[in-house]
Amino acid sequence: MAAAGLLLPGAASAQQADGERLFRQRCGTCHSLEPGQNRTGPYLSGVITRKAGSVEGARYSAALRESGIVWEGGTLNTFLAAPRQMVPGTSMTVGVPNAAQRAAIIGYLEGAVAQ
Repeated sequence: MAAAGLLLPGAASAQQADGERLFRQRCGTCHSLEPGQNRTGPYLSGVITRKAGSVEGARYSAALRESGIVWEGGTLNTFLAAPRQMVPGTSMTVGVPNAAQRAAIIGYLEGAVAQ
């Protein structure tokens, strides 16, 4: 998908906008992008390359804290598809079964971190 953005810059910005919309709809109730602003789930600013369960002051299940996961595109994709299959015992119950929606959300998170 990133290669398509090189050929069609508008496609990349459209995907980013779609990712932002999906993030707000699917994730924004429980997660913020503002550093230090934990909600039901931890803030997601800087999530790429962060160890799972490591945000100060956020509530985590023991399963996620002890998982050893480092968040990157692949681990986020697997987790968002089925959180409780990847980390049995996690408190995150909401999954994103649609692969295109997961890709847009992850792309948005990667872009939001870079800004």
